[in-house]
Amino acid sequence: MLASLMQDWSQSALAVTDWKKNVIAAGFGLFRATRLHRIAGDLLRGRGVILTFHRVRPAPSDPFQPNALLEITPDFFDAVLTRLRETGLAIVSLDEALSRLVTGEGGPFAVLTFDDGYRDLIEHVLPALERHEAPATFYLAPGLADRTARLWWVELEEAIRRLDVVELNVGGVEIGLLATDVAEKAEAFERLRLLLREAGEERLLGAVAALAAEAGVDGRALVEASCLDWDDVRELAAHDLVTIGAHSLTHPRLSALPVEVARAEIAGSRARLEHELGLPCRHFAYPYGDVAAAGPREFTLAAEAGFASAVTTRPGMIFPDHARHLRALPRLSANGLWQDLAFLDVLLSGAPFFLWNGGRRVNVG
Repeated sequence: MLASLMQDWSQSALAVTDWKKNVIAAGFGLFRATRLHRIAGDLLRGRGVILTFHRVRPAPSDPFQPNALLEITPDFFDAVLTRLRETGLAIVSLDEALSRLVTGEGGPFAVLTFDDGYRDLIEHVLPALERHEAPATFYLAPGLADRTARLWWVELEEAIRRLDVVELNVGGVEIGLLATDVAEKAEAFERLRLLLREAGEERLLGAVAALAAEAGVDGRALVEASCLDWDDVRELAAHDLVTIGAHSLTHPRLSALPVEVARAEIAGSRARLEHELGLPCRHFAYPYGDVAAAGPREFTLAAEAGFASAVTTRPGMIFPDHARHLRALPRLSANGLWQDLAFLDVLLSGAPFFLWNGGRRVNVG
């Protein structure tokens, strides 16, 4: 009975996800067709924008790419940097953006931020930043540099890529899904991602580890191949264009943790980075960062840990009132499913977020 209920829930959640994607696509189409986003002018753009990136690398040839939303190509990244300045946004460091926000001085700005700490930062991102003389903030989880934390979403992708049938035990409930072709693999990944997201950190990691072991996937090797090590981090930290921020110790969903564990993840990541790099670590990014992952409790913990700012993934532009909520800043995600400058123009207008947030400029509840 419980297995049936969980299957029904995952099907419903998948339908909601598909519905959201269709709504987003329809919304982009409407703005592009009507150019309504241009009518608002600067009214909805606010003081600026903080952009979120993860991976920047050439598009893989394998058609099964369930984490494609987390990566863009180097060519598109280069085009984004050019377009930002064409729209009148100065690409500034996070510290400069906070100064402009608090003092009200300076023109509109864009801040570039990268989460997790992939090797792409050295291979593809840093050369582009140097060409454009554009500063950026890299939010790193020390556990990934240590090879003790896991990229569970990549483990899940690799396991499903290798399996034709996905069988998984989640909290004592057996789940079975076919994965014989790209479509079935994509559906299996999304169903499991949604289901495991609700299962809690321990069950999520345990279930993915079991599936990875069955498929012969080495989670540590994936992190080794994908993420910066400490020598890489030190190299980046010494660069004039780079600011290193913290992203928790092990990249958990902080809201699901007991308060003392969440506090240790947040404060511990700052202490570890400062110890390894010999530099102050002033900025934090909440893992996952959406409403379900980070809320007022986490905002308070980030302030208690001494961070000057902390960013979410709640969508929105930066407005003057955000000066009173520096540990709950919104970001605009560079989604790999929408690598089109016309879509970027719509997002930079601020119009979609005005609608998304129900007319509120600040969403910190």
